[in-house]
Amino acid sequence: MTTCRIVLVVLFTVCVGSAASARQDVVRVEVRADDEPVEGALVSVGPITATTDGAGRASLRLPPGAHTVVVTKDGFVDVSTTLTVAAGQDAALVVTLSEVPTVEDEVIVVATTRTGRRLEDQPTRVEVLGREEIEEKMLMTPGDIVMMLNEMGGLRVQATSPSIGAASVRVQGMQGRYTRFLSDGLPLFGQQVGGLGLLQIPPMDLGQVEVIKGTASALYGAGAMGGVVNLLSRRPGPEPVREFLLNRSTLGATDGVMFLSSPLGGGWSASLLGGGHGQTRQDVDDDGWADVANYARGILRPRLFWDDGTGRSAFLTAGVTLENREGGTMDGAAVPGTTEGYREALDTRRVDVGATAQTLWKGRYVVTARGALAWQRHTHVFGATRERDAHDTTFAELAVRGASGRHTWVAGAAYERDHYTPRDVPRFAYTYDVPGLFLQDDVDLAPWLSVSASGRVDRHSRYGTFVSPRLAALVRAAGWTSRLAVGQGFFAATPLTEETEAAGLTRLTIARPLRAERGRSASLDLTRAVGPGTWTLTAFASRVADPIAVERDGRYVLFNRDEASTNVGIEALATVRGGPFVATSTYTYVQSRETGDGGTRDAELTPRHSAGLVGMWEPEGVGRVGIEVYYTGRQRLEVNPYRERSAPYVIVGLLAERRVGAVRVFLNAENLTDVRQTRYDRLLRTRPGADGRWTVDAWAPLDGRVLNGGVRVDF
Repeated sequence: MTTCRIVLVVLFTVCVGSAASARQDVVRVEVRADDEPVEGALVSVGPITATTDGAGRASLRLPPGAHTVVVTKDGFVDVSTTLTVAAGQDAALVVTLSEVPTVEDEVIVVATTRTGRRLEDQPTRVEVLGREEIEEKMLMTPGDIVMMLNEMGGLRVQATSPSIGAASVRVQGMQGRYTRFLSDGLPLFGQQVGGLGLLQIPPMDLGQVEVIKGTASALYGAGAMGGVVNLLSRRPGPEPVREFLLNRSTLGATDGVMFLSSPLGGGWSASLLGGGHGQTRQDVDDDGWADVANYARGILRPRLFWDDGTGRSAFLTAGVTLENREGGTMDGAAVPGTTEGYREALDTRRVDVGATAQTLWKGRYVVTARGALAWQRHTHVFGATRERDAHDTTFAELAVRGASGRHTWVAGAAYERDHYTPRDVPRFAYTYDVPGLFLQDDVDLAPWLSVSASGRVDRHSRYGTFVSPRLAALVRAAGWTSRLAVGQGFFAATPLTEETEAAGLTRLTIARPLRAERGRSASLDLTRAVGPGTWTLTAFASRVADPIAVERDGRYVLFNRDEASTNVGIEALATVRGGPFVATSTYTYVQSRETGDGGTRDAELTPRHSAGLVGMWEPEGVGRVGIEVYYTGRQRLEVNPYRERSAPYVIVGLLAERRVGAVRVFLNAENLTDVRQTRYDRLLRTRPGADGRWTVDAWAPLDGRVLNGGVRVDF
């Protein structure tokens, strides 16, 4: 932890009285941390005490003479100093406090588990990515969050469409559609974040990312069967912030991003994110097919915040995303065996709005209301086929939180509506209405034991009623911390999967009515902090009944498998901090199995072994230098005419940033080993598959070595 210098400025004014005055003088105390007021610091002189208010100020009445002033604040080393009060004279005293040394900064889990407790006190394990780590990944890919998520242990970003660059996030080997993405606790990206959604979220206005792995339907209903990723916005501070970033890569990508925030007075503040992103088509292996799709994207997102300091607050956000994306053959090229080119494209128009309000009820209960609306319009082009769709989602929730003794509880009701209208293939249209009730209770049974029990009942308009329980426990003993979690959830089946997003719906058939998928998961982790390092080992398992599958060998059919799919594995995470240096290593083993006509086999595109090592040197006020190495093991491939299993590969990257005043210059080298799938086999098939696709699945990078760099200005 970096040492935070807290300057305690003691300013006092002596009320002038008569020459023989025996009355006490008023001493005004102001406490600040990094030029920010500190609330709740206790200032005491013997039996006389005062606590600083929201402005960091407190007042004491003291008689003239020498006094011992003691300043205490949780998380900081107590300081005692001497102050002499002279009658009729002003005086000032400066005191520096240092934080109590710890391995990690205290992190508050803001929204993901609803209770607002400290990270270390949560029975449910929540992994948090802070602003510092977000900034590092932002320099690598300023236009999206793919790199940021892909480098978190247990998360894997899988390319779903090599033609236009779509991707999804798989948590501990589970399919990407099971992961629910939220923005400040709101489903602003829709109920199911498509493969392009991740590529349309710039990280500059993110302050924190919270991740729950494993079934979380008890907390967030359908769509959270694999986990939850909550993207939290940067909150404006007391001073205006203006940040601008310009980035350019050797493959023709250009990013321009702006972030503005400012207090408005009266408890109000606001922020604004604006971005323009572009990429030219690139044929890296010179086979006439674009390995990197062309796109042009514009994003605008204003946010408005209000907090009156008494427990009442409000938050309003809106967003607009416009993007045109195109892949396929290069100009003048043709697909194998023909004289014609092939164009694949996707145009996106998305508008969303969301709001959260919080107030105190009867002085002891916290009432929170949330709501969101999202409208998406897509135009897909697959050669001569065009598919247009509208995807609209509605979300509303009302919850009450309270505390009584050892209990911290949350109860509420929610409603979700998911409406999908494919104009050119109307047989796949659906509307799902899902009202639900939920309850969560966190109980501190002992100083070393906390338990969280939660449950949710959802009434799905098509698939009926689902009960989703979840139980988590936190145990601390002899320097060890352990968490155990078990949960059950569901996922409402739709025709939208990773495979159908890449190939479209025109050729798709559904043999019989689909059933909802039902999942269970369990995890156990052990954490130990020793000196400057923290080590965590996690074992996990999950089972999905009636999993949705897509057959693409000979026919293009969507169906429920009768046999369950299973995932078991372990994660290992180690972090060492020493001054300005931080090193993090991760290892994940996952055995993801599914049963089909050929018996039990590994799930496709899921490596059993993956590992990463990241080292970052970041002297304060100077810049940063980092290196990262990632290993990806073999993966089973499906309907690939060139091989049945992929080759393992290693990717190496370097990052350097230098700060000079308000300007930061950065350079990032990604994939220095120049790993490319097309170095092993062709990306193009000799003829299209049953789903109409001309490409095989992407199991390794397609773009190869990439350098990007630019400038970032903040003032």
